[in-house]
Amino acid sequence: MTVPTRADAAQPVKLLALGDSLTAGYGLPEPQGFTRQLEKALADKGYSVTVINAGVSGDTTAGGRARLDWALADKPDAAIVELGANDMLRGLDPAQAKDNLDAILKTLKDRKIPTLLAGMYASPSLGKPYTDKFNAIYPDLAKSYDLPLYPFFLDGVALERSLIQQDGLHPNAQGVAVIVERILPSVTALLDSLPQIQKTTEKPGG
Repeated sequence: MTVPTRADAAQPVKLLALGDSLTAGYGLPEPQGFTRQLEKALADKGYSVTVINAGVSGDTTAGGRARLDWALADKPDAAIVELGANDMLRGLDPAQAKDNLDAILKTLKDRKIPTLLAGMYASPSLGKPYTDKFNAIYPDLAKSYDLPLYPFFLDGVALERSLIQQDGLHPNAQGVAVIVERILPSVTALLDSLPQIQKTTEKPGG
């Protein structure tokens, strides 16, 4: 009897990537953006996954919250939430950003959608009081909702000029590749928690 693998599961898993320009792939051809590079990396690992690009450039946590129901219309099996960079860049109140993310995560929990929270660090130029409040948002919410946390979405990229576009903010294609490589273990761990993934990797007699 042939045992199905991740790659030949009947229906691809739907992974929602709710975010801002970092998720949307600002300034890059579509195949070089985060969602497509992630989808390819997952396929190379044997996962049959459709990564839904729900990134909107310039979006704040409030924007993500406002369009969450629309984003969930595709009925995703799991989600990555990557929001907050624009709140920080605009110096918006960290307490409000936390409230918005809290509402997003509560909705995802209520709909039983396993979620990976991708964090952001505030620029030191904003001052210690602000950065302390902002940087605490993500670990606090991850603990509150018992969610996996990827602490810094731009890990390995933020301070590497060769991996950033000319605007000094957004990763280039090579930078996105680094992001995908580093976040991939967290994403596969999220996917492995799904019943349909467990089902397709089940061994005979298991």
